[in-house]
Amino acid sequence: MSDKGYARPDVLVSTAWVAEHMADTANVRLVESNEDVLLYSTGHIPNAVHIDWVADLNDPVRRDYLNESQFKALLEANGISNDTTVVFYGDKNNWWASYAFWVLRLFGLANLRILDGGRARWI
Repeated sequence: MSDKGYARPDVLVSTAWVAEHMADTANVRLVESNEDVLLYSTGHIPNAVHIDWVADLNDPVRRDYLNESQFKALLEANGISNDTTVVFYGDKNNWWASYAFWVLRLFGLANLRILDGGRARWI
């Protein structure tokens, strides 16, 4: 993918890259995270999982980030390991997909990407 002048072009993947890799569920996990938490159920990229930025990425009691055991459970429930390439996308120019990206990076996952153009580019 050309860098398009982005500071970190290595983080972005194209729709062509996603189309080529989306069936590789053993190594690549597509994650949709939207401001509109109901949007995923109206249609999504095949094999994508939904991570709700409110319910899944925050502790409901402390109103803070997940603790380590909650985070591990989230990854396990969504088929994500330290070796998985995780590609985030969503609505609103990837606002909440970027937040989900940041939370996983905060917990030390390194192989994270964002779909250039987000949900709107794919749909």
